Amino acid sequence: MSDCPTRAAVVPPDEEDDGGPPLSERGWRMTVLGLHVVFALLVTIAVVTIALSPFEAPRAVLLVPLGVLAVAYALLGTPALVSRDERRANAYLAVLVLVFGVLAWFEPSLLFLLFLGYAQVWFLSETVTRGVLWTLALATASTVGPFVSWTRGDEPLSGPAQTLVGLTFSLAMGFWIFQVLEQSRQRALLIRALERTRAELATAERERGVLAERERLAREVHDTLAQGYTSIVVLAQTAAARLPEGADAARDRLALIEEVARDNLQEARAVVAAFAPVALEGSTLVEALERLAERFGRETGLAVRVDTAALDGGVALRRDEEVVLLRGAQEALTNVRRHADASSVAIRISAVGERDARHVSVHVEDDGVGFDPSRAQGAGLDGLRGRVASVGGEMDVASSPGAGTRVTVRVPGS
Repeated sequence: MSDCPTRAAVVPPDEEDDGGPPLSERGWRMTVLGLHVVFALLVTIAVVTIALSPFEAPRAVLLVPLGVLAVAYALLGTPALVSRDERRANAYLAVLVLVFGVLAWFEPSLLFLLFLGYAQVWFLSETVTRGVLWTLALATASTVGPFVSWTRGDEPLSGPAQTLVGLTFSLAMGFWIFQVLEQSRQRALLIRALERTRAELATAERERGVLAERERLAREVHDTLAQGYTSIVVLAQTAAARLPEGADAARDRLALIEEVARDNLQEARAVVAAFAPVALEGSTLVEALERLAERFGRETGLAVRVDTAALDGGVALRRDEEVVLLRGAQEALTNVRRHADASSVAIRISAVGERDARHVSVHVEDDGVGFDPSRAQGAGLDGLRGRVASVGGEMDVASSPGAGTRVTVRVPGS
């Protein structure tokens, strides 16, 4: 005989979803609720029957087993149905067999409760074999009393024939329950497969949309920014060629314009190629920051200092984290150029924290006019906050009017 799983097979553990029970699980819960209702109804009918009908056995002898059954169902049967605990299920079924043995011995007319007992056997059994064994045990326990009653001259159906009919019905019901639960299991697996396929399709569609948007942005950058920087380079070269002798200052300024345009042209091409900053290609973050500071000083004439004394060389950063730190320094320096009216700028990079909870920070501090951060509006810092948050980092802006500004970008390190 096949040991097909019953309740535990409704949904395999690795198929369950944290977002809520699958359809078969919800169906199982509704079935458990139905079993509770049937149990309460039939036990109530049995109690009323004992209270109103004349029986040879004392009422207490009949009511006590029903009370034991109710307590066992509350403490063992219900938890077994909900949690699918095999040990509790077997303990409850043992109590069920004993209770029906007592009822069958003292009052066979109460064996209409077998309708409840046989159903519980199958819903609490983990395999067909166990279901059959517990059904035979329950039928055997329920046969003793009816057999004695039959020997006293009762109708044949009230004796062994009654047990045989109930046993046949129980086995038929059990195999039907197993078939329904197996179909439910297959349906649950199919639903899971369809849900996974739908999620994969949604992910693929989303990734395709992201790639399409990146391609569109790359084309826009190529057709606008890259072409514009190329024009600036050409115009700077043309203007430098037409300068008269002795215009060295203007020639140096045009050379700087050409250099800046070339660098930004490389950045634009890098966006088109891989959305990675050229400054980090083939160099460390510190080297990229030093080049950024040196060029900023040449462009603005400000004193720019790069301090790496607090940086622990053992801290490792992912590429996207390095990009965020570099972009943070670039954005901060852009704001210094535009708004700070500063005379000096300091760029510090540091690593802080314990080994398992370290973070790397880039601080850009100026001695300019400062501002009130709570009233400041700007797309640059807002965009930088989003970029920093995308790698699990933080950004702080400390400033006040007349006291300079410090921008800190912090990312997790390993």
